[in-house]
Amino acid sequence: MEFATSPDASTLASFALTSLIIELTPGPNMTYLALVSAGEGRRAGFATVAGIALGLAVVGVVAGLGVTELIHTSNLLYEGLRWSGVLFLLYLAYEGWRGPGDAAAESGDPGRRYFTRGLVTNLLNPKAAVFYVAVLPTFIVAERPVLAQTLTLTAIYVAVATVIHCLIVVLASQLEPLLNNPKVEKVARQALSALLAGVAIWFAFSTAR
Repeated sequence: MEFATSPDASTLASFALTSLIIELTPGPNMTYLALVSAGEGRRAGFATVAGIALGLAVVGVVAGLGVTELIHTSNLLYEGLRWSGVLFLLYLAYEGWRGPGDAAAESGDPGRRYFTRGLVTNLLNPKAAVFYVAVLPTFIVAERPVLAQTLTLTAIYVAVATVIHCLIVVLASQLEPLLNNPKVEKVARQALSALLAGVAIWFAFSTAR
């Protein structure tokens, strides 16, 4: 049964396909998940996925309430968010480069720590806000309630992104047994960290206005 508050099936299918294409494009989430999962295993990877999913959902709800439109139209807010995201990605790259031994003194549950990092990374991601402001509205049917449609499309996007991210965790975690050799582990970890730093720099340029 089709609800009058939701987009039609063809619109939902088109949006899901668009979300899939966007999520298959390499970016900060994909790179960081590979770094965490290969080095720390599936548990840490899935905790990061949960944080990412919540971050994307929060941004979607905020978009439905019109707050991201304010960020999109304000250069000050947009630039502040953009550079905070870039700096946080660079911090994660640095932390990955130095290795878990140097971070051993960090307290708290590791799962919660990775969940928080996945969450923060996406709350500071202006591309997510722009997606909800510039892309998602093109799938909204004018004759139906905007907020309900926004929440429905947000749920679809988060679901598609989460499936892709879980697959990345499973695939990347397969490398963990191969990294039992400390030398191999260090080279792989630092290579992924360097890649994440490169993504952060690319992110800075690609999100510039």
